[in-house]
Amino acid sequence: MNAADRKAIQTDRAPKALGPYSVAVVLGDLVFASGQAGIDPDTNELVLGGIEPETCQVLTNLKNVLEAAGSRMENVVKTTVFLTNMAEFAKMNAIYGEFFKANYPARSTVQVSALPKGAVVEIECIAAKAG
Repeated sequence: MNAADRKAIQTDRAPKALGPYSVAVVLGDLVFASGQAGIDPDTNELVLGGIEPETCQVLTNLKNVLEAAGSRMENVVKTTVFLTNMAEFAKMNAIYGEFFKANYPARSTVQVSALPKGAVVEIECIAAKAG
């Protein structure tokens, strides 16, 4: 397998990339999804209301990206969560638990000073393709 085997993924069901990158890349049986913010793909604007609605939109966007890449949330093996305020972790975690059930993916969570478009949460993931 080499870099020529990778496939860039785009979908209208998630926000367009904000720069020179793909929303996801498929290489072999793996899907590498770029970080998603709580941006509504229909308006290209950040959803209002803070951590909870943003987390819901982030995970909906990731779900749609994974489906466009031939995967699904159940196939996620690793996530990385970026928060601008670690004090919001419990609220993010409650929403996260609605999208991921038993046999949870591995996860790292880090606090960052800022995110694009003023977002308070961003999540990226790695998933296996659906079998």
